[in-house]
Amino acid sequence: MAVPDYSDSFRDVNRYTTDLLKRHDQGVEVFVTYKKVWNDEFGARGWKLNATIGDPEIIASTRQTGERINTSVFVHDVLDHFFSGFGVSGHRSEAMALVQLAQRTGSSPRPDFRQMINEDIMNGRVNGEGLRTFLPDRMLALLPVSEALTDKAIVSYLKAAMGEDALVEALVDHFYILGSRGKKHAIDSWSKLGLVTDNAPNTGIALQALLDKVDYEAESSGVDRLDASVVINNKDCIFITTTGSPDFSGSVYHTAIARI
Repeated sequence: MAVPDYSDSFRDVNRYTTDLLKRHDQGVEVFVTYKKVWNDEFGARGWKLNATIGDPEIIASTRQTGERINTSVFVHDVLDHFFSGFGVSGHRSEAMALVQLAQRTGSSPRPDFRQMINEDIMNGRVNGEGLRTFLPDRMLALLPVSEALTDKAIVSYLKAAMGEDALVEALVDHFYILGSRGKKHAIDSWSKLGLVTDNAPNTGIALQALLDKVDYEAESSGVDRLDASVVINNKDCIFITTTGSPDFSGSVYHTAIARI
């Protein structure tokens, strides 16, 4: 029986290349790009971390927040994935990042887990690995040893064995267990960057406030592209647009983070 490699989703933030992230006296600088229309399968307007460009699973994010949580996908990608040292995509990485999101916003990750399960896992889709390496041993033990099952067939078999509702709830618990295994790695990753996870709530609020302003101005101007960066330390958050339009080039947007 395959044993999941829980380090698959872990990234060493000290090994990020300098075109994606730099550390300097002012803080941690993350490089990002805005496009009016992205030339990918989604064709959406919005922002991407440069680290996510080229990943077919990543759609551009605007300032729009979730219905339950006042934070955008962009802020989630920066703080809960990239700074926390998790892969930018993959269900295992997302489980860990959603636990980080929950910790900094006081929300429950379970509704998001349930949504991913219903949309993806229950249809035999696991982003980043196969279903046999993703599932817990107690579910794998229910599968016939002698049959080579596809991921869709595995889900069908488990539905029959457990019942659909029970399977979904068991998977929600599994997502939470997977996500919790990233807590120490996230703390260590922020520390390597000179940041502290205790300040994540304030950092998220500040970064969302900046994105609200910059994204609104980008949308209103109709600019096709902006190259930009976000500089974050334990007391300040700065959004800098560097190229793309005379209206934006060299513009600096600043929001203070409450010092912990």
